[in-house]
Amino acid sequence: MHKETVFIVDDDASIRDSLSLLLSLRGFATALFANAEDFLAALQPDWRGCVVVDIRMPGMSGLELQRCLRERGPSLPVIVITAHGDVAAARQAFLADAVDFIEKPFDGKQLLGAIENALSGFRALDTAQARAAFTKPTLGQLSIREREVMTLMVKGLHNRRIAETLGISPRTVEVHKARVMEKLGAQNIVDLVRLVDKGLT
Repeated sequence: MHKETVFIVDDDASIRDSLSLLLSLRGFATALFANAEDFLAALQPDWRGCVVVDIRMPGMSGLELQRCLRERGPSLPVIVITAHGDVAAARQAFLADAVDFIEKPFDGKQLLGAIENALSGFRALDTAQARAAFTKPTLGQLSIREREVMTLMVKGLHNRRIAETLGISPRTVEVHKARVMEKLGAQNIVDLVRLVDKGLT
């Protein structure tokens, strides 16, 4: 399976089918799995694309699957979807480098945007130069969404205003802000502004 594929892991057959239809109409190849265990059993080193996984499933959860993928080394980027989101779960997902954390019911455009971001990041990581860039305290460590949040943070916008501007929830903004501060080693907003003013690239 060398073509980029969106791997959908969800125990709800109707969700799997609706996502597959949505993505197929946009030209994406999809592969469907009813649980994390089946996905891991089938996983091959040459698979390319990204994983869209539900957070709550019988057996292994979406977060546990994400951790398993991360422990195996550079792997498929993960987008977490859930009907039971909270800040703690979202933070766990982002600490394990999730591309996005999307609450159900979600807008199709939001998911498509997250998938495009995930695939773009996957392509970039195919080069040694990009991998090296991600080990330095630079903007290369941030996802596209994290950069958008950071830009609005340094402009002094509050969480609710950032959420309205980007079309995401305030608690998702909180998680993105925490990831920005952690990745760039900033202790507070003053540190962050200083880094930006120094021409962080």
